Amino acid sequence: MLEVHELEAGYGAGRVLEGVSLQVRRGEIVALLGRNGAGRSTLLRCLMGLLPTRAGQVTWGEHRLTGLATHRIARLGVGYLPESRDIFPLLTVRQNLELGLQRGRAGWTEADAFAAFGSLASRADVPGGALSGGEQQMLALCRMLMARPELLLLDEPTEGLAPSMAARVAECLRDERQAGRAVLLVEQKQAISLDIADRVLVMGRGRIVFEGTPAALRRDAAVQQTWLQV
Repeated sequence: MLEVHELEAGYGAGRVLEGVSLQVRRGEIVALLGRNGAGRSTLLRCLMGLLPTRAGQVTWGEHRLTGLATHRIARLGVGYLPESRDIFPLLTVRQNLELGLQRGRAGWTEADAFAAFGSLASRADVPGGALSGGEQQMLALCRMLMARPELLLLDEPTEGLAPSMAARVAECLRDERQAGRAVLLVEQKQAISLDIADRVLVMGRGRIVFEGTPAALRRDAAVQQTWLQV
């Protein structure tokens, strides 16, 4: 289980996270919603060791993640899909996928990736930088899954995707949940988030301001109006 306790972090003198606490269990998808600037991406960066924390603690199973380098967190079975995708533009699709492999961990194969997202198969030998934004998003997701992480940290995985491909991403996440993996999902498309999530967290001003089921959030007009609607 992922456990985050009273996490504080920020950039320079500014503080973004104001004591965030949450849990994500194995076999569970937790959607993290909020307006832009609420701190959701900052939280994922902290969990992955890309941004130092100022206070609080993060544990994954028996491992304390607080203060660990990013590569050590990844080796503990944590996968991260950044909003920026961060593929290698000069490497081919096939080469990008190969970089996702981790020694000693059997994850997705190249065939799995091409079966899930057929448009990548026809562009296997094309440089990643020549792909469309949506194709790069699919490539970044598949590269992460090549390592078969046990905890998935996803920042806007359906950004730039056509509805049919966004639905395929949702199907992949359901499969990962069924396999017993933990998923923390930051996603702007609430319809997708509420459809696949077991629990929903809403962030506002660097704090968790709501926790409950998708059905409970749909019924809570006050939370939606105060923290989600633009």
